[in-house]
Amino acid sequence: MTHRSPDATHTAVPSIRDRTGDDLEECVRVLGEVHRSDGYPVNWPEDPAGWLSRGSELGAWIVEADGRVAGHVSLAPGGPDDVAPGVWSEHGAGRAPDRTAVLGRLFVAPRARGRGVGALLIGRAVERARHAGLHPVLDVVSTDTAAMALYERLGWQPMATVQRQWTPGRTVTVHCYGAPPGVPAP
Repeated sequence: MTHRSPDATHTAVPSIRDRTGDDLEECVRVLGEVHRSDGYPVNWPEDPAGWLSRGSELGAWIVEADGRVAGHVSLAPGGPDDVAPGVWSEHGAGRAPDRTAVLGRLFVAPRARGRGVGALLIGRAVERARHAGLHPVLDVVSTDTAAMALYERLGWQPMATVQRQWTPGRTVTVHCYGAPPGVPAP
């Protein structure tokens, strides 16, 4: 996470709401800032709006602060490319991977960090997953230490570290996390 000094222009309390199609253009702009700042996503998608829209079957939310998009998260059932649902299933006797919801597409604008935006987004996704009777899981690349610190600060439990081949010739280390059982959204 980038340290930022106090700024009098950041006075509005961040608020969360469902993401709409009208938000996608601004979300892509903020995602571009995050990519330039932090390298997330690791592979810039050909269609960033489509990438954000995929993986939101259970919901997608944005946080607004100071009248602008400050962050984004989505929630989806596990798919064939998701590692965390299978890892969660292996770690709990008899738990089926389809009883999970994968938290993804989480990012916070560099200008909005340190204001609780990430925790607010994660909390909403956890709340929705639990309401659907699903256990929230996620994976994160090993180089994203700020995200891992946030998840662990919020009580997420590391389950496994795996190697994933993302593109021909490119293997990345991914850490899988599960939300602690029964922990309500913050």
